Amino acid sequence: MHRLEVPMPNALPFAVGTFDAMGPMSRASFPHRHTFHEIVHVTGGSGTHVVDLARWELRPPHLCVLGPGQVHHWENVRGLSGFVVLFTEDFLLDHPADRDLLRRLSERPWLTLDEPAHTATARLIAEIENEYRGAATGSESVLRSLLHVLVVRAARLTDPAGTAPPARAGGVAEAFARLVDRIEPALWSVRAYAACIGVTPGYLTDVVKNATGRTPSELIRETRAREAKRLLAGTGLTVRQIADRVGFADPAYFCRFFRRETGMSPGDFRRDGDVRRLDHRAAAR
Repeated sequence: MHRLEVPMPNALPFAVGTFDAMGPMSRASFPHRHTFHEIVHVTGGSGTHVVDLARWELRPPHLCVLGPGQVHHWENVRGLSGFVVLFTEDFLLDHPADRDLLRRLSERPWLTLDEPAHTATARLIAEIENEYRGAATGSESVLRSLLHVLVVRAARLTDPAGTAPPARAGGVAEAFARLVDRIEPALWSVRAYAACIGVTPGYLTDVVKNATGRTPSELIRETRAREAKRLLAGTGLTVRQIADRVGFADPAYFCRFFRRETGMSPGDFRRDGDVRRLDHRAAAR
């Protein structure tokens, strides 16, 4: 787990810089997850970026958007260059609807940019870095505004026609979306989420379905299955341990759940992933 460390108590929950300036964790070769958001503008290099279970070959320029809880790492990268923008949920205070845009972007985290989009993104991130390094009066407000522009423009790249549903502007549905992303085993039922938010299960179901077209139960099942896949692919935990991590006291019931959601048993899923990794390493040689 990688947390956004700041040097002083009053420092901003925000950072921006090149891969070199941000340190070795910015290009870590081992699977890890963040407690913060990350936007990466890749301008050069070769190799592979693995986000959850998806592999993305580097053919820069790219824009990558990762949300809290997503697992990623870099494989066999050479000459990796570009900028990394890191920020916590707190930094979105002025533009809360950006949380939904970021959530949707993280579902399609890897974009290959054409020349105009690359130039515009590079110019905007350079402005963000200059503002961050300058630390002038009012820079925090300016940084929040520039980050908002970056998020909105990134969303336009995935939906240029503006056909995506409007971002939720807060309330119960947004609170549920934030909680379900935290991967907390104590919150694996609609009743538990509703109690945490302070509403009834029926009301939560109605609001979330109206906002997303899906029920809280469907979203919770999807989150549990995705987390189980991450743990099966990226750790050596036993099936029993993984079942416990995703809120199942009975490993057998977890296995039935996993097969229903993915079409595979946990063991078959892990073996299939091992075979694919071996094939990829052999091909790389």
